[in-house]
Amino acid sequence: MSYHFGRGWSKWLPYLLLLPGVFFYFLIALGPSIATAVYSFTDATGIKGAPMHWIGFDNYREFLLMGRASVDNLEALKRTLLFCVAVTTVQFALGLFIALIVNQNLKGTNFFRTLYFMPVILGVVIQGLMWSLFLYPLGGPAAKMLALFGMRSEFLGGPPEQAFFWVIAIQIWANMGTTMMIFLAGLQTIPDELFEAARIDGANTWQVFSDITWPLLTPSVNTNLLLNIIGSLQAWQLFLVLVGYRNGTQVLGYLIYATGFGQTSGSVSSSFRQGYAAAASIVLFLLVLVIGMAVQTFLQRREERILG
Repeated sequence: MSYHFGRGWSKWLPYLLLLPGVFFYFLIALGPSIATAVYSFTDATGIKGAPMHWIGFDNYREFLLMGRASVDNLEALKRTLLFCVAVTTVQFALGLFIALIVNQNLKGTNFFRTLYFMPVILGVVIQGLMWSLFLYPLGGPAAKMLALFGMRSEFLGGPPEQAFFWVIAIQIWANMGTTMMIFLAGLQTIPDELFEAARIDGANTWQVFSDITWPLLTPSVNTNLLLNIIGSLQAWQLFLVLVGYRNGTQVLGYLIYATGFGQTSGSVSSSFRQGYAAAASIVLFLLVLVIGMAVQTFLQRREERILG
């Protein structure tokens, strides 16, 4: 049975109502994406009045294959994958663990839910400044606590591996609240009768979790894994605020920003290379697309196997 909106011009009314939304989608989302793909084949600088030439795949070839810069770029790519694995694993496990705790009918759970979620509502700049002050090596709170045990650390100003570790920890702290809330929403959809029946049948805590809680949390598991993986692959703002552009700490997202807007080493600026940065952003897009699609396919098959 077909549904008609009217005759004549009236049948076009739904499409007219959709036009503003479609227009803003093209203007804000799809348009810049297409422009980025086009710019990746040019030597665009982003400077007003500067000439722009079509150079084909030269940007991609330089980014992936040519000279010392390509080695650094591939190292940044590896570092991005490492950052993704570390953040996703810890944030996922920690968010699930805290969600299980605050889902209990204990006194004060609403307070702790708010406390754990609060970092999410802070902006990246605020998060970064807070932790920069906390981890300040010359008299900051963390340095004073270590001094009580006769220890000291450079924290974010130390070796690249140490600074990179701290950014991972802060990224987890900043976004774990979202993971917790998604798991919490999933937990609250599971009927209490299932848990009561399992306990009556003699199931212990682990059996209740593995046989009831975990399978029924599958939609929340899928959502959190995808959000954590995609979010951590694209993350770079905390690196900008916390450590700046330092060798051994750059991830691909920050490399794109720094190249496109001229920052290459601390306060030293180079010429703007937005065509080259566009090519790097396409590489990141393809990385996110391939990993996201692979994970989505795996999770969809897992969900069909568990929930039917």
